[in-house]
Amino acid sequence: MSLNKVLYLSKICTLMKKKVLSVLSLSVALWVNAQEKDSLNQKKIEEVVITGQYMQQSINKSIYKVDVIDAEQIKNMAATNVAEVLNQSLNIQITPDSRSGNSTAKIMGLNGDYVKILIDNIPVVGDTGLGSNIDLTKITLSNIERIEIVKGSMGVEYGNGAVAGVINIITKKTSTKKISVRGSLQEETVRDNYDLKKKGNGRHIQNLNVDYNINNEWFASINFNHNQFMGFEGESKGYKYFGQDNKRGYEWNPKDQYDASALLRYTKNKTTFFYKLSYLNEKFNFYNPEVNRNPLNDGLGGVAYESRDKRYNTDRWVHQFNIQTNLGHIRYMGDFSYQNQDRKYYDYNYDIPNRTIKSRQDEKSYYKTDVIYSRGMFSNFLDSKVFDFQLGYELDYTNGYAALIAGDFFGEAVKRKIFTYSNFLSAEWNVSDKFSLRPGVRLSLSENFSNQYNYSLSSRYKTSENSNLRAVVGSANRYPKYEELYTYFVNINHDVQGNPDLNPEKGFSAGLFWNQNFAVDNDWKIAYGVDALYLDVRDRIEMVMVKEPSTYKYMNINKFKNLLVSANVDFRKDQFALSLRGSVSGTSVSMIDLKSSSPTDFQYLVQAGASATYKLKSTDTNFALYYKFTGPDRLYVSDGANDFRLGKIDSFHMMDFIVSQPFWNKHFEISAGVKNIFDVTRLNSTAVAGSAHTAANGFVNLYYGRSYFARLMFQF
Repeated sequence: MSLNKVLYLSKICTLMKKKVLSVLSLSVALWVNAQEKDSLNQKKIEEVVITGQYMQQSINKSIYKVDVIDAEQIKNMAATNVAEVLNQSLNIQITPDSRSGNSTAKIMGLNGDYVKILIDNIPVVGDTGLGSNIDLTKITLSNIERIEIVKGSMGVEYGNGAVAGVINIITKKTSTKKISVRGSLQEETVRDNYDLKKKGNGRHIQNLNVDYNINNEWFASINFNHNQFMGFEGESKGYKYFGQDNKRGYEWNPKDQYDASALLRYTKNKTTFFYKLSYLNEKFNFYNPEVNRNPLNDGLGGVAYESRDKRYNTDRWVHQFNIQTNLGHIRYMGDFSYQNQDRKYYDYNYDIPNRTIKSRQDEKSYYKTDVIYSRGMFSNFLDSKVFDFQLGYELDYTNGYAALIAGDFFGEAVKRKIFTYSNFLSAEWNVSDKFSLRPGVRLSLSENFSNQYNYSLSSRYKTSENSNLRAVVGSANRYPKYEELYTYFVNINHDVQGNPDLNPEKGFSAGLFWNQNFAVDNDWKIAYGVDALYLDVRDRIEMVMVKEPSTYKYMNINKFKNLLVSANVDFRKDQFALSLRGSVSGTSVSMIDLKSSSPTDFQYLVQAGASATYKLKSTDTNFALYYKFTGPDRLYVSDGANDFRLGKIDSFHMMDFIVSQPFWNKHFEISAGVKNIFDVTRLNSTAVAGSAHTAANGFVNLYYGRSYFARLMFQF
């Protein structure tokens, strides 16, 4: 390419960069001539995992069955947060709340309270504690290396709440270049709505990452992400509407997220440590559908149309220090973290026609959580490849309060302090080159609850050079949540109370996992696997009627069972990859009310999924297709008349299609596509029970429908 052409292309790129992100022009000017080959197409290395391991381990040698979603898959999906990535995973259902904006993970029929969410092996702070019921839309993807998923009870390794499984989000901490700059701009429609203006419609996402290898020992990284969702009206009519028919507002309320993080890492000889600071701010708007018509009494017949709206603000700070070193031949890995999340709100009277705030309350905290957390593990005591053991500890000191009870704000916040300390011990015995065993046990001590004991036994048998059979049994407990312990909502129409005498729930799982991979003629590579998993939860906590007509209390009264059988097969050849997946899960729930109990027969749910990618050799154009089918879901719910009925949620199909094209020596990549091709919005449902003070809806709000997107990625 001639010098004139190079200069011409540089001028075009500079003009575009000035329009979309000023910092990009600076990065290009500094580093475009000094960088190595673009890492959008890095060569595959042997896949490793850390979840449930003594140390970083090859996925094939892991004693647990670990599902991995790597950075390349995440990029191909054009997802913007963890919820969107997991939404395509079989047997993980993302449960969104259109009113609060939160989305949590559901595994094996159990909601987010039973799924432990980790970032770099550290549980994430949330509204109700540490690691559970975490809003996955608050975890962005701009600096994620991979997501590791382990299904089943993992109480020995991860303690409270790891009943249905663990989702571990691993961030990037290294770079092959001296200086690396990555970023993206992504614009999406929200169904048929889109406007680039600040007060317009759609989604507007920007992120920037800068990595710097200071020298051979020190590495630094910073990243910034902004995700603006302008809301979706659906059958409502937006915040400007002032009709008195309860149609004001949005089906999916607007929210605006900013998050940033910085990392400093040191590596020398056998010692590695890093410090990471993360900050998140989220603003969420609730527009009241009720409109008040207030006469102005001005003698002219003037009328004011007002609504009582709310603004929610969330701030989250996470400090994490991790160290891995050798004490003699003993390996030590320690995590230390301080986390804080504060969710605030204020009410304000909004003059709708004049677009002004007439009055507002002072901002108040309604969920606040401060956590001091540490987890340490000592291993390699015997310095033997045949037999060794690991000794670990975990402590969690949570301090905070909550004032949101039963959906209403009232009274003074009740403070809480919970301290939990655990010790766990496991041993790994490589009986032979083919067979390994790992038994484990954990003792958890809490000032609020009785001592909890968890155990596990994992084994791996190498059935051939390219196949493994794993068997895993384990247990986990879940401590009662704040609402379950301390809810107090009593007036002339309601009596809903928590129960300070609740016991922790107890979960047990047993799983069998087999996988094999091989190569055939014409360079085809095939991998397939079959999983079978059983989960049993006792002493489940539910709100039940204890006295007619409206006295409810949380009690350890229910039982839960789930059976899951799944299979997958992957085909790869050259630039083509195809993955097929299928599963059947059955759920049995024993619920007891004042005068009746639910049937305990199993209700089955069928899921199927497929993904395909193909890259053109001549142009490096990449095509990606993702599909997931979820069959009808049936479950027993209370009918409000001291009886139970079988409810049903309709089946649905999800499909995304993305095309990506790199250019300018692969420093840039443009992607475009369509998400939710089948335009899924809400599902008809007869399986939503009314609570003590709210009526059931006849539908489940699942998504806001089909959307189109365009994304520009760059890296130098």
